[in-house]
Parts: sequence; structure tokens; C-alpha cells
Amino acid sequence: MATFNSRLRAECLNASWFLSLADAREQLEAWRREYNEERPHGSLRNLTPRAFAEQAQHAREVA
Repeated sequence: MATFNSRLRAECLNASWFLSLADAREQLEAWRREYNEERPHGSLRNLTPRAFAEQAQHAREVA
């Protein structure tokens, strides 16, 4: 299982050319949002963090 740092390096830092500090910040923020909001995570039963949070919220409301 890859750690966050190795994923960041492999998928973003090593795969991108940054034209400026502002460009780096923009690209890193886009990667972070995709990683945290859209990508399924194995530790969350292959749900996206957003879907997992919605599922947990629904479970709390039902309980």
C-alpha cells in the first residue's frame, strides 16, 4: 500500500512541470481536491471520502 507522500510524488510532483509557484499551488490544489474528494479509497471500502461521509451522516440520522 502506497503512502500519501509516495502517491503525491508519483502522481503529481514527478508527473508535472510547474511554470511558477502560483502554477504549482494551483496544480497541487487540484490534485489534493481530486485525491480527497473524488478518488475511491480502499480504507473507506472503495468509496470516495465524500460518499463515505454522506453514508456516515445518513447512518447517524437513521440511528
